[in-house]
Parts: sequence; C-alpha cells; structure tokens
Amino acid sequence: MAEHDNTVELASVNETESQFHDSHSTVSFAPEQVPIRFDETWFSYNSEAAVRDINFSITPGEFAAILGPNGSGKTTLMKLALGLLKPTSGRVLLFGVPSDRFTDWYRVGYVPQRTQATESRFPASVREVVSFGTYSGFDPFAIFKSKKSAQRVDDAMELAGVRKLADRRVSDLSIGQQQRMLIARSLVRRPDLLVMDEPVAGIDAAGEEQFHSMIRRLNRDLGITIVMVSHDIGAVMREATTIACINTDIVFHGPVHQLDAQALSGLYGFPVDVLMHDPEHTHR
Repeated sequence: MAEHDNTVELASVNETESQFHDSHSTVSFAPEQVPIRFDETWFSYNSEAAVRDINFSITPGEFAAILGPNGSGKTTLMKLALGLLKPTSGRVLLFGVPSDRFTDWYRVGYVPQRTQATESRFPASVREVVSFGTYSGFDPFAIFKSKKSAQRVDDAMELAGVRKLADRRVSDLSIGQQQRMLIARSLVRRPDLLVMDEPVAGIDAAGEEQFHSMIRRLNRDLGITIVMVSHDIGAVMREATTIACINTDIVFHGPVHQLDAQALSGLYGFPVDVLMHDPEHTHR
C-alpha cells in the first residue's frame, strides 16, 4: 500500500483459482470435511465486540488469507478457530466439531509469529525443535515408534527447506529460516489444515519469496488447506485463492480477483485505489 496516494498495486494473482469458495462455489461438502466454519460468531472483551456476526467457511484445499488493520479482530478470529477462545455467541467448527471441544489436533498445524524457540539464548538445534512436533502426550510405546518419528521429522524438514540446517542452533538462523523451522515442526504430523499468524513479519524479500514458494507447494502439491493472517495485501493476493477482510465485521469474503477498491476502502477506512495485473483484471 503506497504511503502517499493510497494505491495498492497487485501483480500476477494466481492463475489457478481454487474451486472451493464457500457460498461462491457449486461444490458441496459434508460438515466434517470443512476445516473451519464460522457460524454467526460473536466474541466480546468486557462487553465490547472484537468480532461480530462472522459467517464464512474455509473449505478443503483453499489458501485463505485473513486481512485487516491492527485491532480489527484477526487474532481473535484465529484464537476462536483454534479453540483458545469460546464464542460469546454463535459457534466455530473445526472439521464439523465445535472448536472448544475439538480433540483431533494432529489434523491442525499452527505457526505463530514468534515463540520461545526463536529466542537467542534457546540452546536447541533445528532438529530438536522440529521433533517437538511429534509429541502428543505420554506414550508407553514411543520407543517402538522412534524410527518412524525420526523419518517424519526428516520429511518435515525437507518439505520446509531446512533439512540442511538440522544441526544448526536456532539462534544462528535468520528470521526466515526460523519461520521455516516452525512450519516444519507443524508439518511433522502431516496436518490437513495449517494456520499461520503473520508468518513473514520481519523476513527480508529473499526469505519471503522462499517462504511463499514453500507454502505454494504445501497447498498445491500436498493439498493442505492454508489459512494465513496478514496485513500485507499485495503478498497474500499473489498467493491466496480466497480472502476474508475483517474489521470487527466481515467487510469482504470471496475469490481474490473479486476484491476491489470499495472493499479495501471499507476495510481500512480511507479511499484506496487498486491496480491489478493479471488476465482477469483491468485497472480500477
């Protein structure tokens, strides 16, 4: 977003749109197939609504971006989806189950902006941090599964592009490498859904391109449903298939190519021009 003329310039939006667009799609899914569904969802802090009457679904195979300004409710929405908060009213379903009662967490991977694992004094190696993703509580048969777990760790590091860094100390990594390490940790159990909160914050341009290339593979080649919370309009619109804009209420939800200046202006509260560069768009 340009600083002076409030222009958003977007290049090369994905040529292949996902066929799954919730109410915009003709494809129907059973409730247990739908990774996330918000159904008249409200949540309030001290009687002040943080999110209000949210209604949309994220369906199998989507790469969904959640956009909004600071304080718009993006993080609250993700906490609701992950069962960390319970709706004040309405409901949030994970694969057809209310998120606060969901138990199949191996199906969901979560990548935060920052964890203690990325602190400079944390003495673990990349392999050790990624191995944390295999933990699912006490298992008396764990010793018989160690070889299989080690292979899953290696596979996850390979997918995230950090296998060559396996023996490096976390504090020696760049921010981008640390984020890919955290993604590897979330991939160990091969989730169906991967939720990321501002995953490219602080990453340089080269690291960001590597990151998006990796996420593209996970989504298109492995079919993992991706949900990415972000404030970077240009980046997510180059990669995502659908987009949800939130500012307490849902301002827009639909295919990326339908997002226009009016929706963005409503989201950010001031006029925004949009420049699109792909076959489906003209300058508007």
